[in-house]
Amino acid sequence: MILEIITPESELFKGEVTSVKFPGTDGKFGVLNNHAPIISTLAKGTITVVDSNNENINFDINGGVIEMQNNKIIVLAE
Repeated sequence: MILEIITPESELFKGEVTSVKFPGTDGKFGVLNNHAPIISTLAKGTITVVDSNNENINFDINGGVIEMQNNKIIVLAE
């Protein structure tokens, strides 16, 4: 699946990933390939990405919004 993490200043990440864990406002949650469509708000915390090389990449955010549809995740982060 494709992940894009965008802030008002720049694009932090864009690429193929196998899983992503998010700091949701109601608790942490993960997204895998073929996940049902979802829109959720994010709290301050860390987004943990497992990329196509099976490496973990962390991004600290101050909140934001995630949308997943058709194996494409867009994160608008602060």
